[in-house]
Amino acid sequence: MLTLLGSLLGFISSAFPDLLKIWQDKQDRKHELQILDRQMEQMRLGHNQRLEEIAVNADINESLALLKHDSQPSGIKWVDGLRSSVRPVITYAFFLLFTAIKICALYVLVFDQGLDFVIALPQIWDPETQALFAAVMSFWFGQRALAKARGQ
Repeated sequence: MLTLLGSLLGFISSAFPDLLKIWQDKQDRKHELQILDRQMEQMRLGHNQRLEEIAVNADINESLALLKHDSQPSGIKWVDGLRSSVRPVITYAFFLLFTAIKICALYVLVFDQGLDFVIALPQIWDPETQALFAAVMSFWFGQRALAKARGQ
């Protein structure tokens, strides 16, 4: 029995390094697969970042091309004058429309509903109107101040 046990122990101990090597190879392959997965993920992230960079550069180039096209005069005075007046005319038209609506609202509150002017005025100059007014003023005059600060 001792001989049989010794033989079995000898066989197992002789196979132990091979079993350990098989287990180690399995762990190494698993580790290599993890490394490859991480490398592929990094490459995918790099490609996504590169695609995003390409899209941003395309947007910038498109904006620059549009600005370049708009800044070149056509040589026809009335066309250049009309092109340069579009934004101001639209701005004035909307400002006049906004003012007309607010004056009509004040008229209705004072003359139709009989409110005192001092009470009616804060109702048409509400927080939403104040926010809208601040946004418009900041857009028009803040943009110019920032452009001057940048030296444009």
